[in-house]
Amino acid sequence: MLTLLQTTAETVVETGETARMGLWELFTKGGWLMWPLLILGGVTVFIFVERYLAIRKASVLDMNFMNRIRDYIAEGKVRSAIALCKKTDTPIARMIEKGIERIGRPQSDVQNAIENVANLEVSKLENGLPFLATIAGGAPMIGFLGTVLGMVRTFMDMSAAGGTVDMSLLSGGMYVAMVTTVMGLIVGIPAYFGYNYLVARIEKLVFRMEANSIAFMDILNLPAQPAQTAR
Repeated sequence: MLTLLQTTAETVVETGETARMGLWELFTKGGWLMWPLLILGGVTVFIFVERYLAIRKASVLDMNFMNRIRDYIAEGKVRSAIALCKKTDTPIARMIEKGIERIGRPQSDVQNAIENVANLEVSKLENGLPFLATIAGGAPMIGFLGTVLGMVRTFMDMSAAGGTVDMSLLSGGMYVAMVTTVMGLIVGIPAYFGYNYLVARIEKLVFRMEANSIAFMDILNLPAQPAQTAR
């Protein structure tokens, strides 16, 4: 009984050591293509975290912001309205600020100015997303390339061995084929879902920007609007 327990304990220890070394061993067996995939995985994490924080910051807006803008404009306090926009410092606030600076000009000019700023802000928010989409599509393709190279290596080893099937001889090529495919999917799938999540967040913010743009234009068209003079 004691011998059985000792044997079991030794087996558990050996299994734990194998598990700890398994990931690194698999990584090295995948060949040189694992390094580009690892770099792409790190870039994916960086882009997602950086864009997520930027979009979350851009989405923060005081619910009372437009009410205060309306009050300032109704009272003719254009400078106070601009100061509020600068203090808020969000895409929506910068968009409204540009509209306020165009007060007194034709409505079409004000609308165009707001739309131009909105397009610039959306372009800034989308910075890095095309690269994330490229990783989502490219990483699995690199993994597939590893699969092809691994199979080529396997057949070359078989040919060199005279057609003799030896699993130990074939394992090197099979490791490259399978491990690179798995790594490519591990990188590509999160990049794909991360890209679509960020795009959805940006689209939601764009909708809010459009809603605030319409609300601002309605403010300018309020009846009995006083002369827009700076104070």
